[in-house]
Amino acid sequence: MARQELARFLRDRRAGLRPHEIGLTATGTVRRTPGLRREEVAELAHMSVDYYTRLEQARGPRPSARILEALSQALRLTSAERSHLFRLAGSSAPPGISAVRRVRPHVARMLERLPETGAIVTDAAYGVVAWNPLAQVLLGGDLGGGTTNLARRRFLGQGRMYESSSAEEFGHIVVARLRRAADRYPHDPQLSALLAELHVGSPPGHRTKTLHHPEAGTLRLNCDVLLVPEDDQEVVLITADPGSSAARTLYRLARQAA
Repeated sequence: MARQELARFLRDRRAGLRPHEIGLTATGTVRRTPGLRREEVAELAHMSVDYYTRLEQARGPRPSARILEALSQALRLTSAERSHLFRLAGSSAPPGISAVRRVRPHVARMLERLPETGAIVTDAAYGVVAWNPLAQVLLGGDLGGGTTNLARRRFLGQGRMYESSSAEEFGHIVVARLRRAADRYPHDPQLSALLAELHVGSPPGHRTKTLHHPEAGTLRLNCDVLLVPEDDQEVVLITADPGSSAARTLYRLARQAA
């Protein structure tokens, strides 16, 4: 166990988090630390302040896997950082319990800055975890309900989806990604339920897709994917060719959604 390195890592990660990033509201008091307080991390990780303080001071016993998992959640560690935390503590990181469904603030801000581009973020199992107003208009349905899943839409026909000449190719990509997710998160209940549902009910790069919108009609759109590898997520960007009728329609829909 590398006590000093573990202590330094915990201090650095705590200093790098801001209260608003984890849902803490300002209390009006002056904060003396650049990031979270030790008390806040201890509360998020469901452990005593004294125990967490000893970890940051390179004292105390070797933390258990349960403690390390709680700290990785509290400190919003990426998959790579989580593995590093376990290594510093002299342990091997077990598979992640669940796919990461929170969205990092800088990714969320990117979606907000693309008003004329439909943008969504999907987790490792193609669940939609963030979106902007234009994406809501294009995809329809209750994106805020926490149940929208692109794999479910593709294979089970649930909700509005694109038609594509490369639909079979997209299906292969979805299956491959779901298999990787199942290997990484074998204990994720939402992923297990999705896989069971697809097994029973089912008969990225740049692609051109066709969307049949109930009000705007048929739109030929471009779909591009950006990777967020630290969280095993993807940002899907929906655009139209400049000067096309679809581009004008997206502009109009974006104004309505704003």
